[in-house]
Amino acid sequence: MSAVDPIALAQALIRCPSVTPEDAGAIAVVEAALKPLGFACHRLRLQAPGSAAVENLYARIGEAGPNFCYAGHTDVVPPGDAKLWRHAPFAAEIQGGVLYGRGAADMKSSIAAFVSAVEKFLVQGKPKGSISLLITGDEEGPGINGTKAVLDWLKEKGERIDHCVVGEPTATARSGDTIKIGRRGSMNTRVTVTGTQGHVGYPARANNPIPALAKLIEKLSTPLDDGTPHFDPSTLAFTSVDVGNPAANVIPAEAHAQFNIRFNDLHTPDSLKTHIARIADDIAREASTTIALESTVGGMAFLTKPGPFIDLLSDVLTRMNNAAPELSTTGGTSDARFIKDFCPVAEIGLPGGTMHKADECAAVADIHKLTEIYGEILRAYFTADWS
Repeated sequence: MSAVDPIALAQALIRCPSVTPEDAGAIAVVEAALKPLGFACHRLRLQAPGSAAVENLYARIGEAGPNFCYAGHTDVVPPGDAKLWRHAPFAAEIQGGVLYGRGAADMKSSIAAFVSAVEKFLVQGKPKGSISLLITGDEEGPGINGTKAVLDWLKEKGERIDHCVVGEPTATARSGDTIKIGRRGSMNTRVTVTGTQGHVGYPARANNPIPALAKLIEKLSTPLDDGTPHFDPSTLAFTSVDVGNPAANVIPAEAHAQFNIRFNDLHTPDSLKTHIARIADDIAREASTTIALESTVGGMAFLTKPGPFIDLLSDVLTRMNNAAPELSTTGGTSDARFIKDFCPVAEIGLPGGTMHKADECAAVADIHKLTEIYGEILRAYFTADWS
């Protein structure tokens, strides 16, 4: 069994231009690293009707429980304008102790760190249980043919996962200084206010939808809540206001807006829709307009409550970093939103300050540190009593 170098493996993954939904060989790189370690690998090319096919991998070593799973994604966002990069986005260059490339932080390096940690752990012998990896190529995309679909496949197979760590770049200053124990929910809403078009010189013969939209924006811009012990206050942010009216002497028939809500565990999409619809209906009635709302849910708020699993992770990180990690629920969404319905899940990874940016990068020292952290988590997990 040859040693798995996390830096070399991260470079090999970055050199695969796996912009969602393209795989570009990235899943095969992970599979090739796991098979010599004894993992049974299942390549899953999944495709829902009307969507692009996605390559996924579920790999497991061991047959008994508990099954500790590491989840991550090999797909990346587009690099954007290449002129903004000092280092080619898929060259995986190292300069000054820093690895550059799209996916260096989010999150090919953490996949490499986990594979290397598993290899070192298995030198001591097989675990009293199982280790698995759930690697998708659809985290940065629609999320239809990736983790969610793989979890459905696992359910059909009767496969059980007991606990999961997702390798998203959740740290702030150094690897493992933060544990994401939950995520806010996300919901986008498009608003259409319909009035009556008319000449600006005869406003009484028209019904301007813009004042009604302005009132709706004002009403919805008040705080939704004060937060909870583990969540910041929910936020509602308007992202677009559009009338699309090129004529200065015409009152438009319609006015449009969009907003996003990042909500904590005090709310559900249904409760938010009811709240928004009540306000919109009152304004529409007063203004004699109609207000149509079209909402799309990006994810539900969830929390992995502190307990034995989170305590174990916290203890490991406290020992490794000589400081207790922050337990956080900030940021956007991740595939943990699907996994939380399958088993307790937390997120631990690299500092994420450069993710999705030009010259995305990760310090080589941080990757090595994360490898050590993942190894210590495995050792602690398989010496704990989960009965």
